[in-house]
Amino acid sequence: FQVSLGDLKEEGDAFRQFKLKVLEVQGRSCLTNFHGMTLATDKLKSMVRKNQTLIEAFTDVKTTDGYTLRLFCIGFTKPKPRQYGVPQKASHAQTAQVRLIRQRMVSIMQREAAIDLKDLVEKLIPDSI
Repeated sequence: FQVSLGDLKEEGDAFRQFKLKVLEVQGRSCLTNFHGMTLATDKLKSMVRKNQTLIEAFTDVKTTDGYTLRLFCIGFTKPKPRQYGVPQKASHAQTAQVRLIRQRMVSIMQREAAIDLKDLVEKLIPDSI
């Protein structure tokens, strides 16, 4: 099944979509397990802007209860503050900076995902990673 967070919770965001896998059917109810999370394409496209550097990273992590997950992360450079009243238009990063930021993203994902799957999904819901 693929459901949005807004369907699972009344106040949730509709752009976060969760994939659930049915493990067992008991009468009229299904026991499901987390199978994946994605962002809606319109949300992803609205985040990407011109004159910024897009930084993507991914890593395979193993949770404490034995599940192996592939985590993807996306980041953007932030424009510099205004200097002398003139807005800074472009905020690009150099290749060496992008490499360092990507290493940092991977280390943070590996550190934060060293818990069991249930706690990891609870961290993914409010975007605390």
